[in-house]
Amino acid sequence: MKNNTFTHVIKRDGAVVPFTSLRITNAIYRAAIASGGRDMETARKLTKQVIKHLNKTLDSSRNPTIEQIQDAIEKVLIDNGHALTAKAFILFRNDRAQDRKQREELGDSSKESDIAWQKVWESLNWSINHDTVSIADLNRRIEDGTFPSLVKESEENYLLDIIKAADTIIKRGDEVKIVIIAGPSSSGKTTTTLKIAEYLKDEGFEFIPYHVDNYFFNLELHPVDERGDYDYETPEAIDIKLLNSHLQKLLEGKSVKPPYFNFKTGKREGTTAPVKLKKGQILLIDSLHGLYEPMTAGISKKSKIKLYTEPILQMRGIDGSYIRWTDIRLIRRIVRDKRTRGKDPLETLKHWHYVRRSELMYITPYAQSADHIINSSLPYELPVWKNIIGGLFKEWAENKDGLLKNDKQTLNRSRRVNNILNNIKPWDDLSVIPKDALLREFIGDSSYKY
Repeated sequence: MKNNTFTHVIKRDGAVVPFTSLRITNAIYRAAIASGGRDMETARKLTKQVIKHLNKTLDSSRNPTIEQIQDAIEKVLIDNGHALTAKAFILFRNDRAQDRKQREELGDSSKESDIAWQKVWESLNWSINHDTVSIADLNRRIEDGTFPSLVKESEENYLLDIIKAADTIIKRGDEVKIVIIAGPSSSGKTTTTLKIAEYLKDEGFEFIPYHVDNYFFNLELHPVDERGDYDYETPEAIDIKLLNSHLQKLLEGKSVKPPYFNFKTGKREGTTAPVKLKKGQILLIDSLHGLYEPMTAGISKKSKIKLYTEPILQMRGIDGSYIRWTDIRLIRRIVRDKRTRGKDPLETLKHWHYVRRSELMYITPYAQSADHIINSSLPYELPVWKNIIGGLFKEWAENKDGLLKNDKQTLNRSRRVNNILNNIKPWDDLSVIPKDALLREFIGDSSYKY
């Protein structure tokens, strides 16, 4: 850091780890969110004051402890008139202390299977606090004029999860060589990948995107179902052996030439430009099956961080049942595929059985192995989809032309989604959606290049 004399921090267990100012900024920003303030720039300015205070009060030869840093944060918040934020930080600090005490008394009983449920509970709690626990609530936010505020609140909540994921990487920055961002189709992996790389750039992290899709076998070698359709959704369509070999070579400092897969022809056509990791660079992999163990077999756990994305929306429909996350992702994919690939929405709908089968077999079972789960749900997106899609699902649900006559599963899915959209008020002013919003990955006009 440029503004501090210390370079490391002493953890509670005595371990000495590299210091990063981003951890302080994140702590202040989270406390600000909890107290109703939402200003990242202010959090950055306060961080500089915390560092200045530590430099002033600490011996120049000493590194601060975690407790000393937290004491400094409290003081700076109070001195600058941020009493509510200081209170939120103190409460958060106390909660963490209680958690540590409980773990010491009972032993660390946290299990991987508990991670997803924790995220579901967080999402539900957020929905309750932001009046979006049901479609009726969502409609009221349109009626009372607070829908633009909901957009902002949703984006800020997503950003907080990006920050938490970034913290996970920072903690292990010295040993990590690969960061994997996985998750089911249309869960927002690409935007999440871009945002994490963007967020950590100022901390000296340099990521090299690595495109696993180039390792698809030629289309004729893909699995085929009973309908004779080729399946892109299964890891069996990927040349895992070659991918493993290339990843190992990259981590050994060697150069590789990844294949190039042409989606228009469905074939591998030569190779891409050579790839080689320089010192300090980290591979960044965005892949459906990034958590599927054979994908990175042989690579030590210490060398990789695994992140998982899923729109963990907690909102009830008119019938009282919770809206399914897979239905949210289906809508996203239909809109994106039509816009970017010119794909017939009905074709995307009929293909969804591949998506779900692969997810249930190769993606969701591995979610618990992730180092962090990122909730990519955007409670404001349903009214936007209602405006964009219109009566498309209604046509499929009614099945007037018998297009889904012999596909009961797809017909039932269409009716379920139609029932959701049919009871939602549309929103047509897309100007309230930021250019860097995750939703822009699907609706277009994003400030990011996909």
